[in-house]
Amino acid sequence: MLKRALTALLGLTALAGMQPAAAQPAAPAQPAAAAAPEMALWRLDCGEVNFTDFNAFFSDTSEYPSGPKRLVASCYLIRHGDRYLLWDTGLPAGLIGNPNSNPVMTASMRVSIVDQLRQIGVRPEQVAMVGISHYHFDHIGQLAQFPHARLLIGAGDLAALRGTEPGVPREPFARWLTGGGEVTGVGGDHDVFGDGRVVMLNLPGHTPGHHGLLVRLPGRSFLLTGDLYHFTEQVERRGVPPFNTSRAETLASMDRFDRLARNLRATPIIQHEPADIAKLPAFPEPAR
Repeated sequence: MLKRALTALLGLTALAGMQPAAAQPAAPAQPAAAAAPEMALWRLDCGEVNFTDFNAFFSDTSEYPSGPKRLVASCYLIRHGDRYLLWDTGLPAGLIGNPNSNPVMTASMRVSIVDQLRQIGVRPEQVAMVGISHYHFDHIGQLAQFPHARLLIGAGDLAALRGTEPGVPREPFARWLTGGGEVTGVGGDHDVFGDGRVVMLNLPGHTPGHHGLLVRLPGRSFLLTGDLYHFTEQVERRGVPPFNTSRAETLASMDRFDRLARNLRATPIIQHEPADIAKLPAFPEPAR
């Protein structure tokens, strides 16, 4: 039932067409002190998902009480000097004013990424790179709005997108899969700007190429989870969703993430947890 529900939910990516369409690496090295770029981190509203029974959906060992759960979909804009990276693209903008419901969840949207960027004077073509934590529907819905950006995605996820396995949402990636856009398959950790300040972290298990993101601002560092964790209770209870591609890799990635957060003194941000995204300033204010 869960697999059928997830497959149906991945079909939400079709709404995107409604828009103007191995060994673990060592912890990332500390960036050099010289010529520090101006940096900022904005959290963006990328939708909301209300689950009818989060225990059944998010744990293969029944770790949580049965019942409803409200989660958010959050995306992030990072400025590094005069360049911008968008991390994840949330639910499809076609859901604005048109929520999608099924027996498992209701997904809804209030505002698009493009409209939020407009509020801070950033045009879509100024976004040089879009980093995708993984290929699930609630992280890729507005990808087509950034056709000129280089796509950064885990190599394992890119291989799945280029394969033929059913249930992998390929339509939002069409431009990059057909050679129309530039794409980098990230095969481990990836230092996005080359100075250690923004690093994609290899955290497989939720999907084959799942990644999180380390952002080192001048005064504080943050670790964005992707979907390694979905809510606060998961950090302690280690519930693994039954649709994850590898249970063992998920648990190993959780251990790595937690150790990095402790050793780098970085603040974890669970991207679906309302209490966690509130650790960052409310849009349009950035963290600096």
